[in-house]
Amino acid sequence: MPYEVSTPVFAGPFDLLLHLILQEKVDLYEVSLTAIVDAYLVELRRIQDSLDLDVATEFLLIAATLVELKARRLLPGREDMDLDEELALWEERDLLLARLLECKTFKDVAAVLAGLADGAALSYPRIAGLDERFQGLAPDPLEGLNPTKLRNAYQRAVAPKVVSRVLLDHVAPIRVSVSDAVAELCDELPRVGRISFRRLTAGLVERLEVIVRFLALLELYKQGVVDLDQPAVFGDIDVVWLGLDGRSDDDITIDAYEG
Repeated sequence: MPYEVSTPVFAGPFDLLLHLILQEKVDLYEVSLTAIVDAYLVELRRIQDSLDLDVATEFLLIAATLVELKARRLLPGREDMDLDEELALWEERDLLLARLLECKTFKDVAAVLAGLADGAALSYPRIAGLDERFQGLAPDPLEGLNPTKLRNAYQRAVAPKVVSRVLLDHVAPIRVSVSDAVAELCDELPRVGRISFRRLTAGLVERLEVIVRFLALLELYKQGVVDLDQPAVFGDIDVVWLGLDGRSDDDITIDAYEG
């Protein structure tokens, strides 16, 4: 359970007191940190045999934060500092402490590794080989090896690996462009007036052609040449021809599409 405090202005969990102070619900000047610390020390002496380290460390952290906050408020020339700025300074302090702890950790690990290396330097490998009574039990790793097999193994190891390649020369590329699709739509839509996008792309086979036709419709819609209507969610999109207003197909500017 969190540590409970009781002061003339607040009674409850200690971490809640810090939260209320940061939210400016409780005036920090009215909180007696001395009384809180004295009561906490009395509580520690009372529960010395069953001390909870989590509660103790949480109290120390919150108490240190309150002391620092109150010290900052008491120092001159800091009345106009915003609370968020103070919290940002604490965050920078915490990051610095974290880096210092990381440096100390790596330094300690380096010392441990150096000690292991020094201890390993005092060791000497056994070079006598197996005892004569065990030599007949160990298999000979060079049994059956001859110069020809050794040469073949070396050639297999250093031979360049075959890189697999997928040839696409036999695949006919699909060459479509938004400009061509705009020209086709400007020629087709005036004759039908209103048509659904599904019927407009019914004769197309490749998905890329449908995508290019849709991009062309968006270009025409952006420039006020057509109107798009979708009566129902996920329903068919109706394309309505509005006209070029005296313009020609060449007057329609098309954004560049890559890919």
